[in-house]
Amino acid sequence: MIYIENVFICMASPLLIAALCMGRRQAKFFLCCLAGMGACLLSAYINTFFATLYAADTIAATAEIAPVVEEVMKLLPLLFYLLVFEPEPVPIKNAAIIVALSFATFENVCYLIQNGAGHFSFIFFRGIGTGAMHVICGAIVGGGLAYVWQRTWLKIAGTCGLLGAAITFHAIYNLLIAYGGAIQYIAYILPVLILTAGKLITRRLTQNHN
Repeated sequence: MIYIENVFICMASPLLIAALCMGRRQAKFFLCCLAGMGACLLSAYINTFFATLYAADTIAATAEIAPVVEEVMKLLPLLFYLLVFEPEPVPIKNAAIIVALSFATFENVCYLIQNGAGHFSFIFFRGIGTGAMHVICGAIVGGGLAYVWQRTWLKIAGTCGLLGAAITFHAIYNLLIAYGGAIQYIAYILPVLILTAGKLITRRLTQNHN
């Protein structure tokens, strides 16, 4: 058993101090980090609640409950940011990535505390795979929101569609992880390959455009 709220306090305290001490522009970065870790903390409680409520087994909790809860919780601080500050497209994308990375970081830290860090190869693949998966989900939502929120008629439908895409990708990843064996390591590598391919395609398109 780990006291996840104590882990959150230890990790969030330095970030909060940094947010208070840094300028306004830098403070946004630290606040996004706090939002991502806070979303992960709340997701853990909500996942446990629904898993208990529906008497879900490990597969159901991992592939059906967790992706929905976690992606919704990551979306909420972004919606607050959009509604209150009405940012430009680029800051929206950056905020989504930072929230996703902070979520993944806090999740990995809690996993290490609960399961130990003795198996380096497994921890290495899991850390990179989980981080890449959350970044892809963040890129899907953030990049999409930057587009649909510039068009009033697309806001609601577009946001729901982006959320559904992120949940689907997250659920597939979790389902492959839960399967175990060699499939588990393929699942860890898959988001990295997708992220690398996406980066290369984006760079090529940018070069062709210039």
